[in-house]
Amino acid sequence: MASEEASLRALESLMTEFFHDCTTNERKREIEELLNNFAQQIGAWRFCLYFLSSTRNDYVMMYSLTVFENLINKMWLGVPSQDKMEIRSCLPKLLLAHHKTLPYFVRNKLCKVIVDIGRQDWPMFYHDFFTNILQLIQSPVTTPLGLIMLKTTSEELACPREDLSVARKEELRKLLLDQVQTVLGLLTGILETVWDKHSVTAATPPPSPTSGESGDLLSNLLQSPSSAKLLNQPIPILDAESEYICSLALECLAHLFSWIPLSASITPSLLTTIFHFARFGCDIRARKMASVNGSSQNCVLGQERGRLGVLAMSCINELMSKNCVPMEFEEYLLRMFQQTFYLLQKITKDNNAHTVKSRLEELDESYIEKFTDFLRLFVSVHLRRIESYSQFPVVEFLTLLFKYTFHQPTHEGYFSCLDIWTLFLDYLTSKIKSRLGDKEAVLNRYEDALVLLLTEVLNRIQFRYNQAQLEELDDETLDDDQQTEWQRYLRQSLEVVAKVMELLPTHAFSTLFPVLQDNLEVYLGLQQFIVTSGSGPRLNITAENDCRRLHCSLRDLSSLLQAVGRLAEYFTGDVFAARFSDALTVVERLVKVTLYGSQIKLYNIETAVPSVLKPDLIDVHAQALAALQAYSHWLAQYCSEAHRQNTQQFVSLISTTMDAVTPLITTKAQVLVCRALSNILLLPWPNLPESEQQWPVRSMNHASLISALSRDYRNLKPTAVTPQRKMPLDDTKVIIHQTLSVLEDIVENISGESTKSRQICYQSLQESVQVSLALFPAFIHQSDVTDEMLSFFLTLFRGLRVQMGVPFTEQIIQTFLNMFTREQLAESILHEGSTGCRVVEKFLKILQVVVQEPGQVFKPFLPSIIALCMEQVYPIIAERPSPDVKAELFELLFRTLHHNWRYFFKSTVLASVQRGMAEEQMENQPQFSAIMQAFGQSFLQPDIHLFKQNLFYLETLNTKQKLYHKKIFRSAMLFQFVNVLLQVLVCRSHDLLQEDIGIAIYNMASVDFDGFFTAFLPEFLTSCDGVDANQKNVLGRNFKMDRDLPSFTQNVHRLVNDLRYYRLCNDSLPPGTVKL
Repeated sequence: MASEEASLRALESLMTEFFHDCTTNERKREIEELLNNFAQQIGAWRFCLYFLSSTRNDYVMMYSLTVFENLINKMWLGVPSQDKMEIRSCLPKLLLAHHKTLPYFVRNKLCKVIVDIGRQDWPMFYHDFFTNILQLIQSPVTTPLGLIMLKTTSEELACPREDLSVARKEELRKLLLDQVQTVLGLLTGILETVWDKHSVTAATPPPSPTSGESGDLLSNLLQSPSSAKLLNQPIPILDAESEYICSLALECLAHLFSWIPLSASITPSLLTTIFHFARFGCDIRARKMASVNGSSQNCVLGQERGRLGVLAMSCINELMSKNCVPMEFEEYLLRMFQQTFYLLQKITKDNNAHTVKSRLEELDESYIEKFTDFLRLFVSVHLRRIESYSQFPVVEFLTLLFKYTFHQPTHEGYFSCLDIWTLFLDYLTSKIKSRLGDKEAVLNRYEDALVLLLTEVLNRIQFRYNQAQLEELDDETLDDDQQTEWQRYLRQSLEVVAKVMELLPTHAFSTLFPVLQDNLEVYLGLQQFIVTSGSGPRLNITAENDCRRLHCSLRDLSSLLQAVGRLAEYFTGDVFAARFSDALTVVERLVKVTLYGSQIKLYNIETAVPSVLKPDLIDVHAQALAALQAYSHWLAQYCSEAHRQNTQQFVSLISTTMDAVTPLITTKAQVLVCRALSNILLLPWPNLPESEQQWPVRSMNHASLISALSRDYRNLKPTAVTPQRKMPLDDTKVIIHQTLSVLEDIVENISGESTKSRQICYQSLQESVQVSLALFPAFIHQSDVTDEMLSFFLTLFRGLRVQMGVPFTEQIIQTFLNMFTREQLAESILHEGSTGCRVVEKFLKILQVVVQEPGQVFKPFLPSIIALCMEQVYPIIAERPSPDVKAELFELLFRTLHHNWRYFFKSTVLASVQRGMAEEQMENQPQFSAIMQAFGQSFLQPDIHLFKQNLFYLETLNTKQKLYHKKIFRSAMLFQFVNVLLQVLVCRSHDLLQEDIGIAIYNMASVDFDGFFTAFLPEFLTSCDGVDANQKNVLGRNFKMDRDLPSFTQNVHRLVNDLRYYRLCNDSLPPGTVKL
């Protein structure tokens, strides 16, 4: 190697060139290769040590530290112990000497490199690693450096990456837990010292307008007067260095709290100190002072103070997010809630709404976010625990939350608060359901709060009360959920309204209906303003102010119609009779408004501001129809009970509804109209005996209806696709599409109905079905037509296969099996894209219905179906990366096994009685083995959805039919599957399914634990490459012979982790390294 000085100059030159704008990508690759080669040389670290102490070039320093990082994390095993000692000695000295002058990112990287050494060597070879950190923290000069080292240690050692063995990970966590009490004591001391040093508690502050803070509510929240007094101390002004130290200490605490358990180590004094710092976030006075004093330094100080509040809230939220709370810690939690709600009261204190909102606007946005997170965690995790404490006033808390919610300065903040109310309402609903006896008491306690919430949420969605905010919402751009910002706002608000309705139906209805009525009157009164001009009817409202008021009223009517529609479910079922009059009032109004809209057609009328009012009028009519549709279930229940109610009233309601809807029916609605006509003739009439159902007449009428609908289709001939055809092919396809979509919908709708209905339906369809079968072969190369035909046949098989009868069903299946030759399947899958694949998938779905059929009728088809799957479809798709067809094929194979187990395993009564004597007789073994092999191959492919599906299928077959216990599986396949699943875990190709794979391995191994431990595991380890004999022995020894599920799967994941770790270590050793 060249001299250290020359190497440094060359490296600086290369680094400058690499990051220069003019350097080409090709040259950058050359430099990168050169630097990588340099780093791989034995002893390169000595040069890097010299570079670090001698250069001021940031790039060179970062490169040198990367070389150290690579050496420590990947090559440390092969480094001579003398070199390790030198590195452990030199790097901390370098850090100590230069930490004040190094750029922060270089300093942080150097800290991480030293922590990486500790991760490998502490405490055995680097016994003073943690002691040094504690000493740094305790020395005032190096406190910030010590805190950075502590936070990095917590990050890297408490939750280390996979490049450590499980034993080492457990050892590190235990070592750190031993230090927690000391560390928390030190951090508490630092924060308390800074606070006390800068506090001015000795001086008596002058009386101030805020001295009334500890009023009734506060004394409720904070039981001891001393707590309130402590939290009312003025917030000290900190110098920049103290702020920096406190922010580092709070960052450390936040990370420590993320992994240490709740215990007595987290002392009351520490919690109180954290809350002192949380007050910085809501200290508007300091922020105002910073901005008034004007200097940029003061503004930065104001921001830093806000940041201390954010960091303190992060600490609190880390503690809050822990669901498992030891008994001895519950008192601490209560204290935390009391102190946080003091802050909440401080933020929302003032009876003037504008003042509260402006205060929230002045606070740091991140602080508000953290505070909202705290409230969410409180309601979702701890409310059920805390509500039982008599000294915690939940109703007063809801009052504060109410103020906090409805004074949020941003829409996102408001959305987040609505989420919290939704959680609270869910909690209340589940509490009432579990304690029905206390229902009235619980509701009485919260009734006022819920009514207030409902009223305010309804006000917030109305332009009448909230125009300025609502007009800011975007109603054009769609988000990931395909809704605009306005739609999301409305939907979340209506969910809250619906949940209150569930708890307080009478209050909710009496609050909502009058508001709807007001806006309906405006809409229904528009008729008097319609005048006829030369260009047609026109709305004679032209004044700008009137148009604006009309716009607001129409928008509100749309929203309130959605609200009424959302509440439809709370009028049906058991409460139908109790809430009948309210529901009838709503439905009558909806019918009236839809009829009015359909007759007057306001949405087609000319207006003064068409760009605004026309969309408003269209939306009102659409929402009225949608709301009426939501009450169709209520109308159905009304219909079934009409003979006991006022029949005339029901008939009037339905006929008016038909008058409202009929003018809107378009060609697109043809399918729905045909379905309705068919259902009238097919479905049993309610409340009439069988003798009065008039089935013969209805059957004839239904046959006539289907005949009329399918006339053109039934006239098609198989020659329709040939060159000599009389009609253009496109016209033929239109007839097929229109007819089959109508017929398929009718069958799908009737599939779950009575036998009589299905019989009549099939009699009417019989000729069309036969025509379809005759046409199918002619259109086999037209994948779009085949797709529609197979959809129709699939629906027939699912709904009417009993009515079709065995002979005709067999004819259909045989036709399909004959048509789908290997060549045809290959053409569909490989050359016709997604439509061709859909055709094959539908064909396989039809076969799924066939193989599930009980009895012996379709059993003769099993050999052909299995042969089609394994000899024709599977070879085409097996090696294709595309998931097309695979999911359907494997589902068919699973259904074939699941519903036809005796086709493979003949079980006799004698064999089941004499279990010890006989193994079940095996038949069709080659087909069974081929299916299992296909399942095994699927686990070697990257498609995670297919992997999950097939693993589930195997597990189901084991649960239901004891698959893993069968002799053929146990002797020839069991450990092959275990081997494949273990390899998948080692490769980490399907990490999302780790847990499922672990359970499957356990279920397989549990069939023959002895064989697993004595034969499979040693053989598996022997076959593992990349690890030496000693490491294999360690892996084998560490796999305990536990036979319970949790311990076994833990051992599996330990084996996988350690195997990967050893490979990582061995791959990184320099050539020729001797491993002891």
